[in-house]
Amino acid sequence: MPEDSTLIDYVMEKASGPHFSGLRLDGLLSSPSKSSVSSPSHFRLSNSSFSATDDPAAPHQPFVIGVTGGTASGKTTVCDMIIQQLHDHRIVLVNQDSFYRGLTSEELEHVQEYNFDHPDAFDTEQLLHCVNTLKSGQPYQIPIYDFKTHQRKLDAFRQVNACDVIILEGILVFHDSRVRDLMNMKIFVDTDADVRLARRIRRDTVERGRDVDSVLEQYAKFVKPAFDDFVLPSKKYADVIIPRGGDNHVAVDLIVQHIHTKLGQHDLCKIYPNVFVIESTFQIRGMHTLIREKDISKHDFVFYSDRLIRLVVEHGLGHLPFTEKQVVTPTGSVYSGVDFCKKLCGVSVIRSGESMENALRACCKGIKIGKILIHRDGDNGMQLIYEKLPSDISERHVLLLDPVLGTGNSANQAIELLIQKGVPESHIIFLNLISAPEGIHCVCKRFPKLKIVTSEIDQCLNEEFRVIPGLGEFGDRYFGTDE
Repeated sequence: MPEDSTLIDYVMEKASGPHFSGLRLDGLLSSPSKSSVSSPSHFRLSNSSFSATDDPAAPHQPFVIGVTGGTASGKTTVCDMIIQQLHDHRIVLVNQDSFYRGLTSEELEHVQEYNFDHPDAFDTEQLLHCVNTLKSGQPYQIPIYDFKTHQRKLDAFRQVNACDVIILEGILVFHDSRVRDLMNMKIFVDTDADVRLARRIRRDTVERGRDVDSVLEQYAKFVKPAFDDFVLPSKKYADVIIPRGGDNHVAVDLIVQHIHTKLGQHDLCKIYPNVFVIESTFQIRGMHTLIREKDISKHDFVFYSDRLIRLVVEHGLGHLPFTEKQVVTPTGSVYSGVDFCKKLCGVSVIRSGESMENALRACCKGIKIGKILIHRDGDNGMQLIYEKLPSDISERHVLLLDPVLGTGNSANQAIELLIQKGVPESHIIFLNLISAPEGIHCVCKRFPKLKIVTSEIDQCLNEEFRVIPGLGEFGDRYFGTDE
């Protein structure tokens, strides 16, 4: 380590190298420092849950896409187009057809009467086991179904491994709520019924060795009624509906762009769309490295904390509503821009939150700032001690300021107070430097309409409810009361 006089330059230089944190960069999860507190495996519901392990190869939660629609609607084509455009990611395609139940000898004798388009025709329990296994980062052997013998092949299976994206495709993948709950995105491929029938005839006669009469009979007796009873009603669960299936290149391109965005996010941002982590750069990582160093001077801690706080505040302001506005420039030209939200105030949670007030004032001239003091005593027994808020706060958007989101209990109490004062939940933006996964869960489950903006999501809380790796008692370090 260089001399103390060059510590800052040294750390900033080291921060410019390739490294990864709890944030995912380039599709990878990081490993924390070897000296950090070890924690259980990633994303388990426990006191140390939702954290990355010390193993750089630890699995992250893959992005699960459900694709459904009527028979021969173009589901497979849409899936293939998505896979082709996501070529730089590991993708597993899971076809619901692979999980057909093998027919008994009695059912085989009356196979013409068997309804392959009914939910009971599928082994949903095994499908759930397959997806959950893949989500945990483990490989899985997917069965292979023979559509001519109506049995699973006993001597063959398809081996799939850990992946970034799971695409679950089938006519009834939206039917069971347990399967739907595993999906991050649900797509319904909507194609005209006549087109689907023509495709089905061609597919079943060529690929599955059936004659046209049997295909038409099965369509009228089972396929169309099943579509009306099970498939079409599931359309209401779709996040995206694609008319014309694989012919709709614009829709597929937009979906792929959205998936690329989600793949670059922290896992919690996939679960909670109201959580926003500012884009990580080497400058931001360098500043985090500095303020987390236990031996940094108070002056440098304040300086780099202020820089990070300013970035978080600016990002938070970007989530406020705006109105379009035109102005005339000095050249006499008209510039079409936007006008800032006028009804705005800040509320700091004393005392750490007061460290964020200067950055807010620097960004918003003359802004009103209220204060809330909440007694912190372990993980329970949070008690409101003091509050001083603008009298018209119910008419304003509120930026709630607290640099560290730990358990989320005191944050919940502050948010509850704002709501009691008449502030709509959707008008609250909670700004902090670092967040513990447990705190994000605690706040987002109770207040799903507010937004959280943070610069990094840390690993977990330890047994003393401190954020790990964290940065210690922020208020004491910022205001110099830890000496």
